Amino acid sequence: MERITRLGFMILSLLREGDMHPYEMMRLMRQRHDDRFVAISNGTFYHTVGRLERLGLLVEVGVDRAGNRPERTTYALTDAGRAAVAEWVRRELPAVDRPDEFRVALAEAHNLERDEVVALLRRRRAALAAMHREHDEMATEAAEKAVPRQFLVEVERDGVLLAAEVAWLDDLITALVERAFPWGFDELDGPTPSYLADREEARR
Repeated sequence: MERITRLGFMILSLLREGDMHPYEMMRLMRQRHDDRFVAISNGTFYHTVGRLERLGLLVEVGVDRAGNRPERTTYALTDAGRAAVAEWVRRELPAVDRPDEFRVALAEAHNLERDEVVALLRRRRAALAAMHREHDEMATEAAEKAVPRQFLVEVERDGVLLAAEVAWLDDLITALVERAFPWGFDELDGPTPSYLADREEARR
């Protein structure tokens, strides 16, 4: 199957919450500030919805018109679309070379079971720890060669960021293993009031 873009993945993930028309999807994504992950423009959005429909990942389930507004086509997620969401997260969550995709996969990691997310994050943690060790070796070698610090400030930053993410992953993995907070749709008691407000506002 063709690779799904970040926007395409986010559309499919959103449809896991229920059937929606594109205008509702865009409104909801903007209200949730999902545009921090990807640019949301009308043309690109509708083009992506059409592409996902051609790929069989979503399907038209109805058309409605309210007052003088244009007709709005409502879409639902297909079984193939649901599987594509899970596969996208599985591919991107442990990857360390695509930071933009990782942020989106992390935001939607709740689409996978807790234990699988823990395993994927442990893979990521192992890869980052290996990168951090290599970084420290390089920094030690530079210090032994008396490389002036002005040439190493970017290297220093990389080391700090790697160490911080490894420490953050340790905390998150521990919290998931110890079930310190609910995970996935099944463990929620129900939609939060803010979530309901978002959906109702987006439908208008």
